[in-house]
Amino acid sequence: MSEDATNSDATNSDDRLRLLIERVERLEEEKKGIADDIRDVYGEAKAVGYDAKIMRQIVRLRKMAPDDRREMETILDLYKAALGIG
Repeated sequence: MSEDATNSDATNSDDRLRLLIERVERLEEEKKGIADDIRDVYGEAKAVGYDAKIMRQIVRLRKMAPDDRREMETILDLYKAALGIG
């Protein structure tokens, strides 16, 4: 392989790396914007009297598969009973 071909490969690799890094940076910026939007929604909910902490728990539960959620609730109930809570 000639030196020009090697330099060309290195340049292509450098360009590819730079493009990948720039994509990650754009996505990170979008993620920050979305996180800010989510924080604003929780703030709005709190302003009208909802509990943001409970809302976050509900969002987490809704993401779970129904079987996983039932299993977690069963184990939680078992632990609470063992500790005499509720």
